[in-house]
Amino acid sequence: MFEAVEGLLGEHAELEARLALPETHADARTAKTLNQRYAELTAIITTWREWRQAGDDITAARELAAEEPTFAGEVEALTTQREAAEERLRRLLVPRDPTDDKDAILEIKSGEGGEESALFAGDLLRMYTRYAEQRGWSSEILDSTESDLGGFKSVTLAVKARGATDRSGPGHAPYGLLKFEGGVHRVQRVPVTESQGRVHTSAAGVLVLPEAEAIDVQIDENDLRIDVFRSSGPGGQSVNTTDSAVRITHVPTGIVVSCQNEKSQLQNKEQALRILRARLLAVAQEEADAAAGEARRSQVRTVDRSERIRTYNFPENRISDHRTGYKAYNLDQVLNGDLQPVVDACVEADLEARLAAVEAE
Repeated sequence: MFEAVEGLLGEHAELEARLALPETHADARTAKTLNQRYAELTAIITTWREWRQAGDDITAARELAAEEPTFAGEVEALTTQREAAEERLRRLLVPRDPTDDKDAILEIKSGEGGEESALFAGDLLRMYTRYAEQRGWSSEILDSTESDLGGFKSVTLAVKARGATDRSGPGHAPYGLLKFEGGVHRVQRVPVTESQGRVHTSAAGVLVLPEAEAIDVQIDENDLRIDVFRSSGPGGQSVNTTDSAVRITHVPTGIVVSCQNEKSQLQNKEQALRILRARLLAVAQEEADAAAGEARRSQVRTVDRSERIRTYNFPENRISDHRTGYKAYNLDQVLNGDLQPVVDACVEADLEARLAAVEAE
């Protein structure tokens, strides 16, 4: 597997030369792509050189240890160092999802269970908002439709890293971690509307999209059909006397996005375009994944989105992830934002699956 690194040295040198040319930076999209690939290769090559150097140092230390036994400890320390570099290199050689370093847009929709499902959608919103706070990210509600009891029939949340330090390393940016939240989340608890104290099961769906920048997705205004209407609140009553809500239809794909949270039509249009760009980027990425073949696709991410991915059992204070087998009895803490251990299990399962696929090739 490591032999492939030697073939990357030429590509790395070529990228370095191209990035030194002023004309490369005249095209922002090209420059961004080249910079991302250069950074990826730099991490691989630096670790590979560290791994090789550690091997040479071990050989030298063994020769010294044969003459002076006190050097035996040095051999052991260098071996540990080389094994750590080897593991890092194995992981770096796994092809990355190019959208992992992007911000994320989450769409949470209530499902089976009526008002109880809408209340659970509100719980999920709070969980992701507090998780974002713990990670040092910012979050913003782009659009929402509330239910009569204060839950959400649907809510769209944007989660953004505050700077480059929030994106350092694979899986540190919002989408690289939150992408594993996509799917059906099932809740088991006694609803507030239940008078007999019986436990009910309901569900809410989460769709996670990488937020696209303008240079990632080009949208032709001629491909858009834009309609305006009045915002509505719980029960469908009008909450605005002007036509400020916006619905955008992307005619070539049939994707429809609507926003009504902002007071002005222009603001709602901008928010809707953010969501539309994210959806178009997701479609393009799915097509690219399909073209790449099954061997390079994550086993965690390709679970049918119609299937439940996780169960939140309130009577037992238990959370169970059905893809990874993760189980813990701290549901109250997880819903309060302590989601990282659950996400880490998904990240590790995803990495192991992709690593196995690469080694099989």
